[in-house]
Amino acid sequence: MNYNIRGENVEVTGSIKEYVERKIGKLERYFDTPPTSDVNVNISVYNDEQQIEVTIPMVNLLLRAEERHVDLYASIDLVVDKLERQIRKYKTKVNRKFRQKGSPKHVFAELEREREAQAVQELDADDELEIVRTKRFDLKPMDSEEAVLQMDMLGHAFYVFTNAISGDTNVVYRRRDGRYGLIEPS
Repeated sequence: MNYNIRGENVEVTGSIKEYVERKIGKLERYFDTPPTSDVNVNISVYNDEQQIEVTIPMVNLLLRAEERHVDLYASIDLVVDKLERQIRKYKTKVNRKFRQKGSPKHVFAELEREREAQAVQELDADDELEIVRTKRFDLKPMDSEEAVLQMDMLGHAFYVFTNAISGDTNVVYRRRDGRYGLIEPS
């Protein structure tokens, strides 16, 4: 894996870089072949609190986790634990899904790239709507079950995707009661 480690309000020293690479490198044991994607790591310090955000774009899957802690090395450990749980959860669901369909179990290593989708809007003091961030992403055809899985992996409240059956753009979202909803065009 190639590492892109960035620091915001903190200098990324050699020891920090080495620690991040060693800890995240342990995730390679979960893959049949080591991922060739870039691992993006953002380390920031705000009010004596260390935040680390790790994004690993992979085929059909985007691993992303962030963690805050007063100790930088503890936050790195916590974010790696979070990524490990995501990988195990995803592999379990993928293996279960493909066992039911009779497909091979080693699908996890052959997934295609996907970019993170997130829309952020903020109301300013004048109550005028101002878009403060824009993201562009490719919509991958998938079924609603896979979209819910992707949404959960990202830790988002909604996920935009192309319905593989109808070809329409759909949105899955997490309801307040913990269940999921699907928005389809009429």
